[in-house]
Amino acid sequence: MDSRFTDSTTTLRCNGKSENERKNGDEERISKYSFVSPLCMRGGDGYNSYSSNSLLQRRVLSKAKPVLVKNTKDLMINLNFPTYIKVADLGCSSGQNTFLAMSEIINTINVFCQQRNQNPPEIDCCLNDLPSNDFNTTFKFIQFFNGMNITSKGSYFVYGVPGSFYSRLFPRRSLHFVHSSYGLHWLSKVPEGLEKNKMSVYITNSSPLSTYKAYLNQFQRDFATFLKLRSEEMVSNGRMVLTFIGRNTIDNPLHRDCCHFWTLLSKSLRDLVAEGLVSASKVDSFYLPFYDPNEKEIKEMVQKEGSFEIRDLETHGYDLGHCNQDESKRSKSGQNEANYIRAVSEPLLVAHFGDAIISILFNKFACHVSQHVSCRNKTTVSIVVSLTKKKTFLMS
Repeated sequence: MDSRFTDSTTTLRCNGKSENERKNGDEERISKYSFVSPLCMRGGDGYNSYSSNSLLQRRVLSKAKPVLVKNTKDLMINLNFPTYIKVADLGCSSGQNTFLAMSEIINTINVFCQQRNQNPPEIDCCLNDLPSNDFNTTFKFIQFFNGMNITSKGSYFVYGVPGSFYSRLFPRRSLHFVHSSYGLHWLSKVPEGLEKNKMSVYITNSSPLSTYKAYLNQFQRDFATFLKLRSEEMVSNGRMVLTFIGRNTIDNPLHRDCCHFWTLLSKSLRDLVAEGLVSASKVDSFYLPFYDPNEKEIKEMVQKEGSFEIRDLETHGYDLGHCNQDESKRSKSGQNEANYIRAVSEPLLVAHFGDAIISILFNKFACHVSQHVSCRNKTTVSIVVSLTKKKTFLMS
């Protein structure tokens, strides 16, 4: 559910530029941001894979379920129970979680049609992520997906759609429902102008204000692009349900908890610098293409872009399952969070630092988490927003 940078393998579309101009532009972009192309979850189904370390994402999907179900039903009513529905899950990643939201949508449609004495539609299920995503592991779970929909009365068809969701992915006015969970907090690239943010992979309390502004500006550009492209691909009254890692602070845009996962990753990298395992310059040149917006920032961008109306906007607690009451379980909690964060960040870290330090780095990370599991003033949250595509009027 998490990997999505504009990738060099994304199909080029005619935009009035010559082939050489497009090629030169792509080469410049790839050269400048080549280190972000590995943004994908750890593939396979082994111990350190995303598939084996995505319990948090499963909990997030569960909390977003009421909004997902509500908007699926509203879609069917507003489109007068169509005979065909096209659904896209953007940033699907790999493993069983990939199919949870899609299965919920299918089952909701089938049950709702039965309740209203309507024939269920045929459903196209489009699973999108970057070409570097482990689609092979995902499609190994097709049998699991079929089992979840065993009572389905309608026909559904599953497709893989490789490409960045910061580019066009589908024909115009072809999508009815879009879902994305824990994807849009990943940016299309690392913002420019972060050189003063020393020894930190992301925003911290000690970062210069320019760091926050650079990240916010990049998020605004990317989210506006995402909304514009989806508005072109979706039918009028189509629905989107999007879930972000966000924050519930407004007054101090630099505030990040001492237990924030990227703050702890920065501390872990500094430990390796102190031990001579990594150079300070190497850490100084690594930043994460990530931004955790608050509700206000999301709402303002939706209103400014103008293609969608907000139907629901909810904030939920961010729960990694830490056992705060039992000190004997701190070590286990630390290791669990280290596994979660490693599964989503390892490809990026390996691309920049190499793979020799990864196990040592996340052992350090687990220790730092263990020291902070009792922290109760966490401001990281999950933000769920549902959007309706405004009606479009075609010129005759």
